[in-house]
Amino acid sequence: MSLPDKAFPVSWDQFHRDARALAWRLADNDREWKAIVCITRGGLVPAAIVSRELNIRLIETVCVASYHDYLSQGEMQVLKGITPELLQNEGEGILIVDDLTDTGKTAAQVRAMLPKAHFAAVYAKPKGRPLVDTFITEVSQDTWIYFPWDLGFTYQEPIAKGSRG
Repeated sequence: MSLPDKAFPVSWDQFHRDARALAWRLADNDREWKAIVCITRGGLVPAAIVSRELNIRLIETVCVASYHDYLSQGEMQVLKGITPELLQNEGEGILIVDDLTDTGKTAAQVRAMLPKAHFAAVYAKPKGRPLVDTFITEVSQDTWIYFPWDLGFTYQEPIAKGSRG
């Protein structure tokens, strides 16, 4: 699979602004969150920013791998589940955070684990958008988002190569 024609490079500054904007929208929700469940790896950075802005101290990860070579989605694999305490009440009062919902496959998998949780993503594509409760920017389905942690002056291959997810 080749890279999409449309590219959306995101700088650290822009990502930080967008993640803070997400926190503002969530703060206006007038809810008190018990915990954040961030979808790794992409959800780690926005979860750190949102947790700071909303003063949420309990952060859990759910590790779902779908992109195995940075270009194509493969079979979904849950590498680490969610602690049983946070699964109680079907995730009511839990905030799920991710950087992007693309096809919605990962979002659907995590939503099935926490059906009553509130799902927030910084960016959303049309196929994944119906699974997200709150997001900041929608981009077209055929756009590839280049996140700042994936970039140097040009795309950087990860240091450790292989299929570790």
